[in-house]
Amino acid sequence: PPPRRMYRKEKSIQLKSSSAALYNNLSVLRLPGRQLACFSAVHGPSVNVVSAAADGLGFSHRQLQAKEGGMAVSTSVLTQAAWCVLPSRVLLVLTSQKGIQMYESDGSIMVYWHALDITEHPPAEAVFARGIAAAGGRFICVGTSSGLVLVFDIPPKGTNITVSEVLEEHHDAITDIAAELGQAPDGAGDLVTADDAGTLCVWSAGEEFALLSKIPAFGCTCSSVKLWNGVVAAGYGNGQIRLYEAATGLLRAEVNAHARWIYALDLAPQTGKLLSGAEDSFVHVWKLSRNPDTNDVEIEHCHAECVTDTQVCGARFCDPEGNSFAVTGYDLSEIFRYSQA
Repeated sequence: PPPRRMYRKEKSIQLKSSSAALYNNLSVLRLPGRQLACFSAVHGPSVNVVSAAADGLGFSHRQLQAKEGGMAVSTSVLTQAAWCVLPSRVLLVLTSQKGIQMYESDGSIMVYWHALDITEHPPAEAVFARGIAAAGGRFICVGTSSGLVLVFDIPPKGTNITVSEVLEEHHDAITDIAAELGQAPDGAGDLVTADDAGTLCVWSAGEEFALLSKIPAFGCTCSSVKLWNGVVAAGYGNGQIRLYEAATGLLRAEVNAHARWIYALDLAPQTGKLLSGAEDSFVHVWKLSRNPDTNDVEIEHCHAECVTDTQVCGARFCDPEGNSFAVTGYDLSEIFRYSQA
């Protein structure tokens, strides 16, 4: 039987330009107050930032450009944009072929620029940063094409941002980074990094980051990763979602979730709902849970949404319960929104 219809389509949000075919090409920031949110999606050298007006009816738009040391450069292509929510502040982080830009959350002021060291790469190799996550209360972690993970120490205010550590465990380009969204069991770690080869590393964040487990690749890119209650949820190029134990790296479940390459995963921290979006034009909602008796990780399918003729490249829940979500698609100049019926 067809799955239950849990969500219905809402009014779309128009974008100034379409979304590029990049992994995780949608970020959502919830603002305090009723139903307020900001959305961002990348297209070429610019990112579209859309914020909902207080009345919930109008939207304001801002476009930020890829920059190099504060100068706009038309040649640099952005690879990702994501809001990083720390206890003391929220920053909008952009990654590109040139480096890493950090802005105040509304995109008004650039507070930090970090240039990528081109000299470390062979001339023929693409150089870029990709994979962005806040971690450990005061850090922002950003991945690079050489497999390094840069750990930035973020002060409560101001521009005195420093690279406190460089994690050198991956040998392939970083695809995605995620922080623990729920309550990690003891020893389960609070950060996971993924790369092009499909290798996953689980870390404990702190003054010094410690590697807790390394989950080997199995011949498939991991494009998107999430961490919830000590469970790593990873989406792959073969359309699979795999669930691992963060503390041990043990495989707990695998689901043939999509017919084609997965581009985005998201997790609703309060309910354990998992969102997946892929090239096959489908968005699925799943429910993760732990069996209280056996401690097994369980996954249940809740909802399927076909975004007709669209290669889904971004999918994010818009609230911590997972009652609503938003979707971007390659070459699509709008953000589709869905909420629980």
